[in-house]
Amino acid sequence: MPQHAAAATQFEVTGWIPFWRAATGTVDVLPHLDSVTEINPFVYTLKQDGTLFDNGAMDQEPWLTLMAEAKKKGVRVIPTVMSGDRALMQKVLSNTRMRIALEDEIAALVLAKGYDGVDIDFEHKYAESRDFFSTFLKGLDMRLADKWLMCTIETRIPMEDQYFGVTVPTGAGEYSNDLSAINTYCDRVRLMAYDQQGIDRKLQAEHDARGELYAPVGDPVWIEKVVNHMSKEIARDKILIGIPTYGYEYEVTAYSGNEYIYDILWTFNPGWALPIAAEYGLTPSRAATSELFFTYIPGTAGTTAAFGVGANPSTALLASAAASQFATANNSNMKFRMMVWPDAQSVQARIDLAKRLGVRGVSVFKFDGGQDPAIWGVLASAGAVRGSLSPSASAPQVSVPSSSGTSGALSRGLDLGALGEDVRTLQQILNTSADTRVAASGVGSSGSETTYFGPATSRAVKKFQEKYGLAKTGDAGYGYVGPRTRAKLNELLTSLHQ
Repeated sequence: MPQHAAAATQFEVTGWIPFWRAATGTVDVLPHLDSVTEINPFVYTLKQDGTLFDNGAMDQEPWLTLMAEAKKKGVRVIPTVMSGDRALMQKVLSNTRMRIALEDEIAALVLAKGYDGVDIDFEHKYAESRDFFSTFLKGLDMRLADKWLMCTIETRIPMEDQYFGVTVPTGAGEYSNDLSAINTYCDRVRLMAYDQQGIDRKLQAEHDARGELYAPVGDPVWIEKVVNHMSKEIARDKILIGIPTYGYEYEVTAYSGNEYIYDILWTFNPGWALPIAAEYGLTPSRAATSELFFTYIPGTAGTTAAFGVGANPSTALLASAAASQFATANNSNMKFRMMVWPDAQSVQARIDLAKRLGVRGVSVFKFDGGQDPAIWGVLASAGAVRGSLSPSASAPQVSVPSSSGTSGALSRGLDLGALGEDVRTLQQILNTSADTRVAASGVGSSGSETTYFGPATSRAVKKFQEKYGLAKTGDAGYGYVGPRTRAKLNELLTSLHQ
């Protein structure tokens, strides 16, 4: 069974709650905890001295109630540590003392607060931070033991698509993230598959050649490129596709011949766009990207005469058509506004894509009460698998397939997040050798095996596969108990029973 095929049976839905909208975000999520696998309070950042700053008062309400209810339902609580300060990240990561101190502080915080792990979101790092960041993740992985280490990273596409039609600049391809290292140390990798803008010049050129407006928040065609490219180094069963719930307003300049230049003015929640559409008597349309959009010319509400075109006055393309006609007729240019945003149907399209691509699941940015409320219905039907807490936490009761016997031969594929007596059997086999044991003491150690397949079990499986030449880093199935690995485990199990 391919590794990515296993992920499809354990689909995960995670989402960030921003500290600046903590009140509305927690109220939004609380009634819908059954629809998610994990919640990510977007709260912690770095101070200039390299220590953590809690922007959201995580030890107070409304977080306390949300975390308590999440625990009851088997929903992981994994806060994010975020930084976008390139100079600060370079300073902290390149300084051994500061880096180790940060690793220690994060691990201590996770244990003290009872979090199920941590999500690291260090964006826009310098390329020279690459190896330091990998060392930082390695240190966190060691310190967190059986807690979850999640990584949120920028997207990549093939160079020939990113620089289509232009000279590849010096330094292109020198990335700040070592994807192989991230695959090794991170239990989940969230791809920020939004804020596409003009990064895919090939897709942009294709739409430009047809004279089409093209300014998506995240085009599924582009997202598929991202996943196919990045999964060459990151296992698909670790990948979660980022889904935005916000939109962009652009000022667009139309030039002769249906050419457009896009300038982002700001982001917004859907509730901002709909009243504007109503004011101008416009009906939003759905783009080929599955996102909603409309165009308008500020100050023309209540009249269509200013457009100078005979189009349906309610069409979302009315302003862009008028601007293009004016620019072409006068060999000039004309500005208009374009608003584009995702709704529940857009989210459904991305969930469908994630399942087709065989990745682990999706991560929603953001839950704050401002997104299309119908999104919750879509997420509820996505089939999110919960109960994937650390073994040190009290896992909820989950029905286990009948194929998972109590001590018989292993008969199904097992992967991170699996529950059942066959997981206990797996741990017992692994614990017969010091080379592959799950833990030296405590939860998961010999005599204290559990029914939960967590990160420590995953690491032990990888050691087992390496020991017997079954798989290694970068191989499909690495860390997954598939047919070959299961056969060797059952062989050892038989010898134990003799």
